[in-house]
Amino acid sequence: MKQSVFNFIKKHHMLQNGATVLVGVSGGADSMALLHFLYHNRQRWGLHIVAVSLDHQLRGEESRLDVEFVRDTCQEWGIPFVSDSLHVPAYKEEKGLGTEVAARELRYQFFAQQMETLQADYLALGHHGDDQIETMLMSLTRSASSTAFSGIPVKRPFSGGWIIRPFLCTTKADIEIYCKEHGITYRTDETNFDTAYTRNFFRKHLLPLIKEKNNNIHTTIQYLSETRHEDESFLQEKAKEIVREMVVLDSQKHRATFKIDAFKKQAQALQRRALHLILNYLYGDLPYDLSYMHEEAFFSLLETEKGNNRIDFPFQLRVEKSYEEVLFYFPDESTQDYSYHKILHVPGEIVLPDGAVIISAEANHKVKQEKLSYGVNAGQVALPLHIRTRKPGDRMSWKGLNGSKKIKDIFIDEKIPISKRNSWPILVDNNDDILWLIGLKKGNPTSEQKDGQWIQVQYRAGSSRRI
Repeated sequence: MKQSVFNFIKKHHMLQNGATVLVGVSGGADSMALLHFLYHNRQRWGLHIVAVSLDHQLRGEESRLDVEFVRDTCQEWGIPFVSDSLHVPAYKEEKGLGTEVAARELRYQFFAQQMETLQADYLALGHHGDDQIETMLMSLTRSASSTAFSGIPVKRPFSGGWIIRPFLCTTKADIEIYCKEHGITYRTDETNFDTAYTRNFFRKHLLPLIKEKNNNIHTTIQYLSETRHEDESFLQEKAKEIVREMVVLDSQKHRATFKIDAFKKQAQALQRRALHLILNYLYGDLPYDLSYMHEEAFFSLLETEKGNNRIDFPFQLRVEKSYEEVLFYFPDESTQDYSYHKILHVPGEIVLPDGAVIISAEANHKVKQEKLSYGVNAGQVALPLHIRTRKPGDRMSWKGLNGSKKIKDIFIDEKIPISKRNSWPILVDNNDDILWLIGLKKGNPTSEQKDGQWIQVQYRAGSSRRI
């Protein structure tokens, strides 16, 4: 076992000379063997070893005695020791988590604190090859994501250093033999035999059956895990490039949007990972009930021929297709439809609910017409002017159009997202004739007049609207 672990450490570049290594020690065979192995081979790399042990307060007196056992052993071996007691039951209730998840979160929080306090380079954990098999099998039964099927990583960044698992190349049986050969005593956690826990069920009922067919399965699974990690790392980097190039992320409004055509030109494997990167960005912590069914719904949304469509993800995340774009957002005041009606004095200024500004000014000559400005002779319209949102039956006409057209149909023709239509600003006169569907169409005043005073109206977009 000793030489295979040395080779494994060298292969994965796990240790640097002169490094400080924290070793997570529970008192069980795996972690005690790891502590012994690293401490008694510390001169090979010039390591400084510190043992870290935690009482999760889940097994009463037994878990407290585990910590004391580790402390006594460290004192005997001359190893620096750090411990703490975690309030897992209270944290579990506060966060609404399962026992295992709550314990893991608190444990890694403490590990991170100690990494920083002791300026450690590595946190070594005693996971072995059988743990890897169990993890891969559980992933297969719990998740449809290929990302989740990568297993326990040999090495990963953590709190300014690295988590390493030197024993992933060994089995539980190897470790028990090592403990016997070196006279290492350890404690046994009786909850490890309770098959109500999923991992224990796999360990007791499935692992022995698999090993009957291939006693070296831990090596096969470890190779699969490592190659999956390498493949996944490559695909993740490519997906990150797609997100950087194609996805607009709005951190203030917690939104994301992208153009569908450009996104769909990417390989499906990269589209899927880009979706997960977007969801990680928006959620922070992914909801437990987020599943492959949401992923399927997302890809169906990209393929639908409907100009406007929407699907709902957990925690009120909305994924909305508006013609050539997809928008991810959480509904709040900035995404609600505003209805308003305001008088626009000349000269004057109106601030709309979305932060856009409408400015009117007088002019003694005909003003230039631009996309975001509108000029009209004061004698051609009924004053005062008004800015309002659409009403049922709204229609307008413009130069070159025979008759009039519904505002609803103009929005469809211009591919305006449904979510923006009810709050779109419209300039009308006092007779409610539509003069300007702002940014889209300019109407024809009912009377012709060139002399006299002119009015210029300008639109300036707010932070949440672009016309």
